[in-house]
Amino acid sequence: MNGSNQMQSRAVVFTGPRQVEIEEITVGDPGEGQVQTETLVTLMSMGTELICYRAESDPGTHWHGWVRHPFYPGYSAVGRVTRLGSGVEGIAEGDRVFYAGGHRGAANVGMGGGHTVRVPDGVSSEEAAWCKLATIVQTGVRQVEHGMGDTAVIIGLGPLGQLMTQYLRLLGLSEILAIDHLQARLDTATSHGATATFCGSAADAGEFVSDHTDGELADAVYDVTGHPAVFAMALPLARRFGTVMLQGDCPHPSKQHLTFDVLTRQLRVLGTHNEALPPKLARWTAEKQAALYLRYVERGQMQTGDLITHRHKPEEAPEVYARLDADRGNSAGVVFDWQ
Repeated sequence: MNGSNQMQSRAVVFTGPRQVEIEEITVGDPGEGQVQTETLVTLMSMGTELICYRAESDPGTHWHGWVRHPFYPGYSAVGRVTRLGSGVEGIAEGDRVFYAGGHRGAANVGMGGGHTVRVPDGVSSEEAAWCKLATIVQTGVRQVEHGMGDTAVIIGLGPLGQLMTQYLRLLGLSEILAIDHLQARLDTATSHGATATFCGSAADAGEFVSDHTDGELADAVYDVTGHPAVFAMALPLARRFGTVMLQGDCPHPSKQHLTFDVLTRQLRVLGTHNEALPPKLARWTAEKQAALYLRYVERGQMQTGDLITHRHKPEEAPEVYARLDADRGNSAGVVFDWQ
């Protein structure tokens, strides 16, 4: 700290499409209801951050209005509290907190709104960094309203698909069918609860799904890819009156299209975004969903530490984004270590 109680730190910033820099930033005093944190670790949300990195999306979408340069990526940070603003209760200096903040070495974060939660002692900082992604996935799963013994297909076993596999296992589904082009991702999904896997395109997975659902097809199909072509591949895999959930957020929705399955087999198509839930489920706030995820991790009912495949220093950010933009197939959890 200098005499004016300002802290100098660093932040990852996108200065233009596919342009990444490390910027010097100044963090002032925490305001009312805020805590100041020194960042321990930040987790990349690969799908979202690469869309923002490329800055390519359909006009009129939320992507098009959101990504403006300079753009500060990231929303999954764990830090140690160093100072308290006025009016803060239930948190102390030295505590670790998860907050929906970007890739930066220090920040003032608000304690309201459910996006900042204290990390229990039994949860590592790297595990806690998954809180935001875990609540996003939990929100999608809740909206499908599964019953015990349901069957589900997960298309895309990146970070969100891996979390979804574990949630569906906890819910007691009878079949959790994982589809991806990469065998390594499918092996990870199997270790966390997938009951059967298909290595290849969802367009070719109809027989596989039928064989594992007694010919009925799946109660629910989750498209977790964000790729526009996959939506039309997902629809034929759902049973009559089944559900297709768009968990992956496609930046080019104009390229997604329906198939006849929606009408002739009367499918229910759902979308999910962040932690927004309809009124009948609204008691599951972002804060409650994050706390549930942390409880599962603390009890050993969910594992995310083994999903982390790459650890980097913040200075490596330009190379990290360029590498993932070219090929992210072998990456799941990618973290920046700020310690």
